[in-house]
Amino acid sequence: MRDVARFLRKGNLEIKPYAVHLPVEELQARLGTSKLALMALNENLMGPSPKAVAAVEREARNANLYPDGPCTVLRSEMAKTLGIDPDMITITNGADNALLLVAGAFINEGDEVMMGDPSFIVYPNVVKIMGGVPVYVPLKDYVHDLESMERAFTGKTKLVFVCNPNNPTGTIVRKQDLDGFVSRLPENTILVLDEAYFDFVVDKDYPDGLDYVREGFNVICLRTFSKVSGLAGLRVGYAIGCREFIGALNRVREAFPVSRLAQAAALAAWGDHEFRQAVREGIENGKAYLYREFERMGLSYVPSQTNFVFVDVGRDSQQIAARLRQKGILIATGGQWRLPNFIRVTIGTMEGNRRLIGALESALNTSDG
Repeated sequence: MRDVARFLRKGNLEIKPYAVHLPVEELQARLGTSKLALMALNENLMGPSPKAVAAVEREARNANLYPDGPCTVLRSEMAKTLGIDPDMITITNGADNALLLVAGAFINEGDEVMMGDPSFIVYPNVVKIMGGVPVYVPLKDYVHDLESMERAFTGKTKLVFVCNPNNPTGTIVRKQDLDGFVSRLPENTILVLDEAYFDFVVDKDYPDGLDYVREGFNVICLRTFSKVSGLAGLRVGYAIGCREFIGALNRVREAFPVSRLAQAAALAAWGDHEFRQAVREGIENGKAYLYREFERMGLSYVPSQTNFVFVDVGRDSQQIAARLRQKGILIATGGQWRLPNFIRVTIGTMEGNRRLIGALESALNTSDG
């Protein structure tokens, strides 16, 4: 076996690859079912924006041509809606790619990067790739503990990742708390607000990260078309910040980060307000149903501002996940966040939600012996 370690960049052996389930087709063959409930990755289980699908079909005839690298038309339309300059936006190959750009643009060897624990598991990976040092601050009551994060600042703190709403807990940092945190940011520290799930938030005390950008704070907002617009398979994310920060991201981005088809889909989805509203309503209805059922089953859960729910099943979640998988239902287990008794379930269609509850109740009632 080849000794790869001697070739790798320092620290890369510590990186854990982002784990996802097998391709759908292979799962269907293994489980002997064509009907899977994919409730593990927080995808939009109601499907993609119909306008985006139509746009892809139209644009497919131009697949022989390179895409517009800077995504000029898409950025222009987004900027009009958001009331900002197009140069304050960069379009990326999904929000995960935006995280890589942030790391590549700003992290030097030895820089400290602060993040909540548990939170999105990609954060430490991009930090370690660049030789940075992840600094983990435990959540408090499943919410980012901004006071403890502030106390943990050092002269080496280059970035702070705040996932708001947070993945996997579904909780938010409230406006008053984040206002104070932002106002006291060290001069040489950038706050990266990962707002991948902001479209689903209904709490009126949720802070809009763009306000901090407009006010001139050292803040970069990351968002995505993967969730409410249902374009996870096309990979379109974006970062918003001051021109100087976005210019730094553009220096390290690929020449053609987003395909022609993905750009066309995102542009159409951006204007598909009716679809996004229908998705949000469907998520709220599904969430209410799941809450009722979890309470009936005696399961505690973390109230969520997202399209998923973090649930304590009171036992090893790997066992529960294995039983659900046998019935064609995939969920995320909490071991990856060192919370082995938790599962994270994506809110789906009502049919999928009911199927999950029936299978989960059966799995919980099955003897371990």
